[in-house]
Amino acid sequence: MIPSGDFQDVLLAFGTISVFIAGMIAVLYLTNRKSRDFADYAVGGRSYGPWFIAMCYTNSWWPGAVFTAFFGLSVGGALGFYGLVYSTLGVTAMYLMANRAWVWGQRFELKTQPDLLGMRYRSPAVKRVASIIGIISIFPWVVLGIQALATLFEFASFGRWDITVSLIVGVIVILVRQYWTVSMGMRGLMMTDMYQGLIAYVMAAAVCLLLLGFSDVSAYSNLADLPDQMLTIPGADNTGYGPWYVFSLVFTGVIGSMCWPMSFQRIYTASGVKSVKKGTLYTIILVGGFYGILMLYAAAVSQNAEVVANPQLGWFTSLFQIGGPIMLTVAIVTVLAASIGHVDGCVQVSGVQFANDLATWNKQRSDRQLTVLAKTAMIVFIAAAAIVSYLTFNYPRLQLLAQISYQGIIQLSVPLFFGIFTKLGNKQGAISGMLAGIVVSILLTLWFPDDIAALGSLTSGVIGVACNAALFLILALAIKPSHEQRRHVDELFEMAAQAKPRHQLQGAGAAR
Repeated sequence: MIPSGDFQDVLLAFGTISVFIAGMIAVLYLTNRKSRDFADYAVGGRSYGPWFIAMCYTNSWWPGAVFTAFFGLSVGGALGFYGLVYSTLGVTAMYLMANRAWVWGQRFELKTQPDLLGMRYRSPAVKRVASIIGIISIFPWVVLGIQALATLFEFASFGRWDITVSLIVGVIVILVRQYWTVSMGMRGLMMTDMYQGLIAYVMAAAVCLLLLGFSDVSAYSNLADLPDQMLTIPGADNTGYGPWYVFSLVFTGVIGSMCWPMSFQRIYTASGVKSVKKGTLYTIILVGGFYGILMLYAAAVSQNAEVVANPQLGWFTSLFQIGGPIMLTVAIVTVLAASIGHVDGCVQVSGVQFANDLATWNKQRSDRQLTVLAKTAMIVFIAAAAIVSYLTFNYPRLQLLAQISYQGIIQLSVPLFFGIFTKLGNKQGAISGMLAGIVVSILLTLWFPDDIAALGSLTSGVIGVACNAALFLILALAIKPSHEQRRHVDELFEMAAQAKPRHQLQGAGAAR
């Protein structure tokens, strides 16, 4: 239920939103630097340190939907905490693959995750299939981000705007922000992610800790009185799920974490391997700390009647109960910061992948053409997401959109992890495995959007990735690599093993 408020309350909410947006624009112009070429536009010159990497990764990881869809999941029970498990475990993959991914990226001037796959398997087709899967899988997250924006504008207007108007305003705000995303590329994104992240995650976590300690509505003591059913995870008796459901969610989250193009591209923006590894450690603190605190707060308010009435709006309604319009404004700005940061990252990487990986199918493009193509793709992508956001706004289990997207993105894990951590595999296995995995996942998702009861509640993505891995390994063993292919892979691994410290590297990505 949207609370009522007078004109001063509306003015406070929109005034604060305006101040936030003005601050974001100021950061953009104060740090603006014109990109020299498409590589600079796509990865920011490979020049950023660990804190920038960590905050940008966090912004690409937790969208505004974490305050709506995932908050509602934790209001309903302990399942909401599964995100804490997979997010912290999954980020470690970034640490483990940092050396090879960054060194190969610097050496071959790679700009996207599919770029790496195409180089590793020496196949443009591998790159293009991976890019298509990545863009399709990102799309539901942009939808969730726009829906979160619409929700916050409903609250900011205190119910004066219906969902249609709120969605339109949310899309306008995103489109206005995209002016700088489109014009500045990754450099503008990195700088504003730090600004937005401090508000969305650091400030939100601090607010939750404060309210857990000093508010009766959300007191720590509430956690001691939670009903037994809230402490039961799916798969236990009488929950309607089989024993493999939670495993499937955590498994897809962990292996999918480094398959997200937004997350992987952060490796390429770093100034060196050391920055990636340090940034990973900082990311674990930011990603895990924020999410864990937010979900504890959600559990603490889970027995509140107004929160229970609409769990996905619990972040807004609980803060309004505690502190009226002022605290509601805090809730609105945190969701705005998270939504803009995450949608920006998704839109930016989708545009870059379209230009870099797909638009060069049969023709080489100049830097100017690539930049124009990336900008055009960004605009089309955000417009399509806005339409789908409207059509699915009242979907009762929004987190399923996020879970479904994972079923697709984890199909990149087989060629990615085998390609980075082993010398096994070939382009035939990579292409066949990804295509089989994504087709199986899509078909099973249409029939079983949540879980497959007959298989103990395994999810479609797990079955898809099993088919993917089986085909990859069968073809890897059946097709013997040529001498040239073996030499290419051996040189890649030797290159990573002998990589010199960052300050000794020359060429693209060297320190400025």
